[in-house]
Amino acid sequence: MPHYTGPEATVRELIRYIGDDPDREGLLETPERVVRSWKELFVGYSQDPAAVCKTFDGGTYDEMVLAKDVEVSSTCEHHLLPFLGRAHVAYLPANGRIIGLSKLARLVEIYARRLQVQERLTQQITSALDEHLRPLGSACVIEAKHLCVACRGVQKQHSSMVTSSLTGEFRKHEVRAEFFALIRGKY
Repeated sequence: MPHYTGPEATVRELIRYIGDDPDREGLLETPERVVRSWKELFVGYSQDPAAVCKTFDGGTYDEMVLAKDVEVSSTCEHHLLPFLGRAHVAYLPANGRIIGLSKLARLVEIYARRLQVQERLTQQITSALDEHLRPLGSACVIEAKHLCVACRGVQKQHSSMVTSSLTGEFRKHEVRAEFFALIRGKY
């Protein structure tokens, strides 16, 4: 049986706390697995949003740029349970400055891979776009199912939460309407 120190020892104590034996065969390697998984789940703390928001010249392009259905996997900071869903992220370029489409998904990932509440996650994405890209406006809508709602408390498995953050030009009725039409597939 291995001797654990540091975070692995804490995981052993949590296993003991919930009423199981951390020395039984199926749990012997669980402390290492949990620590490895947390390093992956919370990698966003070691990533810099500015690094993915590098712009390049998009010429005269000045229409909305939208990444739809970006998968979101995050962890509720209140219960340490996952919430899963999708994000729609958009911006209106200013001065021809754009970023690569994959960078929008990476930006979502950086903030999702931290302990979160969905409301803050949504705002962090638009704030980072506004700070680093300096667009005419940015928008993010996230729809997610929270395991803390589905598996405990009210236990509503089919409910989801929708949050939005709209900045700049996206606060104007016609731009907001275009954004929501695009994410609904109404071109």
